[in-house]
Amino acid sequence: MEFRQLEYFKMVAKTKNITKAAKLLHVSQPSITNSIKNLEANLGVELLDRTKKYIDLTAEGEVFLKRVEVILKNIDDAKQEMKDFNNLNRGKLNIGIPPMIGTFLFPRVFTEFKKLYPNISLNLSEEGSLLTREKIDNQELDVGIIILSICNDHLDIIPMIESEILVCLNKNHRLSNKEFICMDDLKKESVILLKEGFFHRKKIMQLYKERNIEPDILLSSNQLETIKSLVKQDVAVSFLLKEIVEEDDELVKIPLKQRVMVKIGVAWNKDRYLSNAARAFLDFCREYNIKYSI
Repeated sequence: MEFRQLEYFKMVAKTKNITKAAKLLHVSQPSITNSIKNLEANLGVELLDRTKKYIDLTAEGEVFLKRVEVILKNIDDAKQEMKDFNNLNRGKLNIGIPPMIGTFLFPRVFTEFKKLYPNISLNLSEEGSLLTREKIDNQELDVGIIILSICNDHLDIIPMIESEILVCLNKNHRLSNKEFICMDDLKKESVILLKEGFFHRKKIMQLYKERNIEPDILLSSNQLETIKSLVKQDVAVSFLLKEIVEEDDELVKIPLKQRVMVKIGVAWNKDRYLSNAARAFLDFCREYNIKYSI
């Protein structure tokens, strides 16, 4: 069994067309056909169903493809690891950061990290904590700075800060003088929430559900400045993290009576190969916690 046979088989399985696979791999069609026949002979099973008008996998082919994908992924990781040895402080880091967390935490972390590792480039994915966690689970991202309560057993974490979700109101709002706000206080209030895929939205919707209240969702948006502007104009109320609004004197910020605390930190898939760039970032975050006591 040869490495190129596995590559050829995977591409045929992906494209379901030998001609397309040959073009993508820049080899001749007979090379792929003969290679897969030799692979089948070596394994003693048929991987491709040739009775149909189009290429399809046999049951054995489906099982073998899963193994091949793991093998090729491990080989890619090994290649990347070897490259890292030659480029110790160079590399690319794919990192997920929800917009609200990115607004107050990431700029500080990014500035300090780039001073130490100017040759490591960062590729940002700006989506909610829920979607970011899925991408970390699926190994589409190296790390993410997310709300840690949604992490699962596949992830390792470094806690960084604890925050709180506050109700944000116009200064003249009827609830603006309250010490705490109950969900029942918001029964008749229009609200602005973040879009689907954000833990923040999921948590607020859960609080409404617990009180058997149907929220009047005026708008769903990921644009924080838009949300704050509409709240200031008394168009609706919203729920934002403390760090986002604590220095904004034009907003009234009140805790929920059932206080919603959230822990934020770095998470990564413990089963994924971590490049030197990813390891450098995680080591930096650990040191950053100690240095700034966050």
